[in-house]
Amino acid sequence: MNVKTYMFKDDGSIPNNPNLPLLIYEGAFPSTEQFESTILEHGWTGTWVDGVYDYHHYHSTSHEVLGVVSGTAEILFGGENGTAVSVKQGDVAVIPAGVGHKCIGKSSDFQVMGAYPDDQEMDMCTGKKEERPQALNRIQNVPLPENDPLLGKGGPMFDYWK
Repeated sequence: MNVKTYMFKDDGSIPNNPNLPLLIYEGAFPSTEQFESTILEHGWTGTWVDGVYDYHHYHSTSHEVLGVVSGTAEILFGGENGTAVSVKQGDVAVIPAGVGHKCIGKSSDFQVMGAYPDDQEMDMCTGKKEERPQALNRIQNVPLPENDPLLGKGGPMFDYWK
């Protein structure tokens, strides 16, 4: 499995995560059913299927996994000056708490399945000044997941997230 990593600095609006990189697992799963059963087996729960919002947002209380179940998209990670990443069916993004994401282009059939580790509940932050102080504190206190969403305890996430 090819894993790409991206680190983002706080841009003043989107805090990102100073310690954990965004991970993109290219071509990581062949089917939606396999993806869902695998992440559930590894403790990533609260699954949903939809798109990615077309505005910058991040989660300060949870990490997130997104598996592309159909189509293609370009997602801007890290805030307005972040990095645009092209994703396709079978790709997986493992997003640390605090890392901004926004869909900037997509095919008509684009959908992702998302989930959160270890029963973490996500919040929705959009970079407003008033949410920032508490969000920064929460991001630093989100624990590492017990398992890589795809490969469990021996997965590549732990090579990058320490």
